[in-house]
Amino acid sequence: MNIQSTNKNKIGFQKWIATFGIILFIGKIIAWKLTNSDAVFSDAMESIVNVISAFMGLYSLHLAAKPKDEDHPYGHGKVEFVTSGIEGALIAIAGIMIIYEGVNSLIVGKILNKLDWGIAIIAATAVVNYLLGYISIKKGETDNSLVLISSGKHLQSDTITTLGVVLSLIVVYFTKIYWLDSVVALIFGGYIIFVGYKIVRKSLSGIMDEQDPEILIQIVQILENNRKTEWIDIHNMKIQQFGSSLHIDAHITLPWYYSLRDAHKEMENVIILLAKNMKRTIEFNFHMDDCKTISCPICQIMDCPVREREFVKRIEWTTGNIILEIKHTVK
Repeated sequence: MNIQSTNKNKIGFQKWIATFGIILFIGKIIAWKLTNSDAVFSDAMESIVNVISAFMGLYSLHLAAKPKDEDHPYGHGKVEFVTSGIEGALIAIAGIMIIYEGVNSLIVGKILNKLDWGIAIIAATAVVNYLLGYISIKKGETDNSLVLISSGKHLQSDTITTLGVVLSLIVVYFTKIYWLDSVVALIFGGYIIFVGYKIVRKSLSGIMDEQDPEILIQIVQILENNRKTEWIDIHNMKIQQFGSSLHIDAHITLPWYYSLRDAHKEMENVIILLAKNMKRTIEFNFHMDDCKTISCPICQIMDCPVREREFVKRIEWTTGNIILEIKHTVK
């Protein structure tokens, strides 16, 4: 499946998320009006965020799918981190509103109504939310889309809070202890704030080009498992994420006596290896270094015609040393 087709599928799926978000929000508002429950109100507030974030996600996917241009030489993929961060902030704000309402109800007091109807409606939205969230996460992982993964996790976190709301309504229905409803709202308000923080943290790491350990581990394993003796050293590796795409910078040390054509061929072999084994669109910027005398002790080309020092040991590439700016040597 090509990039354009993948982008269309992601956008199409996000439209479904937005549509279901509106339907579920309407259902929860009806349940809140029927019950007058703070817990149901907390669930409805999170659904408002679901709707807003779904449309923001739709916009970000549309923008991220645009090709590179003169003003955006690396494309528009970073917008996914921005919209995901805004979504996280909105979730946190919703949590604050829920806590405010819960505290107010504990002070003033509140009588609940028609809890049986509220339980039925909210339980139904929980089932739909979980299934939609599960599908969104799986599709996001397949297409390497932070927006879809973020939307899916949000929907599933919404499911957890919704089930808590259902449980609290059942308890209140049988016990008639109405203040428990407000306590439950406070608990889930705090949880929602935490979820929002985690999403914002993940988004900021992408905007600030923070190293993703999982991606680096995957790249190092691919290089180590398919390493050639001609690749004397790879170092100074940097990885940037642009939505579902990656940009990889690195230095590769090759024999100094290679012709430009041969050296370039070996560099391309590394690029082809990573491109075939990574399930993401990757842009490479590799710099070729010629080997120096300090490279001899780690060079595995045993029949090297210009070796100046004896081979000492093979340096294993790890996530800790492949990102170092200097060439690897034997200390």
